[in-house]
Amino acid sequence: MARNLLEQLREMTVVVADTGDIQAIETFKPRDATTNPSLITAAAQMPQYQGIVDDTLKGARATLGAGAAAADVVSLAFDRLAVSFGLKILEIIEGRVSTEVDARLSFDVDATIAKGRDLIKQYEAAGISKERVLIKIAATWEGIQAAAVLEKEGIHCNLTLLFGMHQAIACAENGITLISPFVGRILDWYKKDTGRDSYAPAEDPGVLSVTEVYNYYKKFGYKTEVMGASFRNIGEITELAGCDLLTIAPSLLAELQSVEGDLPRKLDPAKAAGAAIEKINVDKATFESMHEENRMAKEKLAEGIDGFAKALETLEKLLSDRLASLEA
Repeated sequence: MARNLLEQLREMTVVVADTGDIQAIETFKPRDATTNPSLITAAAQMPQYQGIVDDTLKGARATLGAGAAAADVVSLAFDRLAVSFGLKILEIIEGRVSTEVDARLSFDVDATIAKGRDLIKQYEAAGISKERVLIKIAATWEGIQAAAVLEKEGIHCNLTLLFGMHQAIACAENGITLISPFVGRILDWYKKDTGRDSYAPAEDPGVLSVTEVYNYYKKFGYKTEVMGASFRNIGEITELAGCDLLTIAPSLLAELQSVEGDLPRKLDPAKAAGAAIEKINVDKATFESMHEENRMAKEKLAEGIDGFAKALETLEKLLSDRLASLEA
């Protein structure tokens, strides 16, 4: 009997929903779910989630009192909103939710550690074990160092905006739980840089990048999980069948579910174990040198942090306007 691609993918890879849309998560029932500032901002503007936004604002006002400045109420609600969405998501899924630290803290080790601890405190206050939460941090050198401290405290991290081997190796060497290499954004960069309008899935630069990272980790026995992210088409996904996890947008999950045919395993620990790969130790100087030489990683990391920061500014404005409306 013919089976759909999503069903087969789930037999070799943990499928994660890349969305803040709770209805989409209910539809596809992934094990885990990831969110980011852009996804939370988009979800916060959907009419069906107005209740979550309003309850978060009212809760912040109740905490701070009637006399608190509106800006302070918005700031507290902003800190709590990603957790509010995370809690709703955890009611549906059996696994973990990734909740992101403010991207504007990406180069501040101490502030990132403090924010990670605070997010976990909020989840624990709501009765959620820290085992069910991944703190999502941009894979800057500073972000990786902050995540290393959190990991030692038993707080698991997901290092995002990952584009180069130097980032991946530094994460593995620092005992990070999971990384999210951005397949589609790597493809975007190469298409723009080369002027090509397409790549075959097996030649896709994002696919090749994740394959290289996966093989490196399996070859040298690193426990850090690889979760391919930011897909542009299902060809990228099927070429990474067998990856530890893949986080996929609802539109592509629907497409995978609608297509029938055989899905061969492409990434395999046994194959990686026999691969001829040279080990690299990545300290701060090596990281910075490799980052400087990798124009794609350098540009996409900076662009990603900037994009998430702008989404957060949009969210702050949205919360400010909504509070004013609620309290008018």
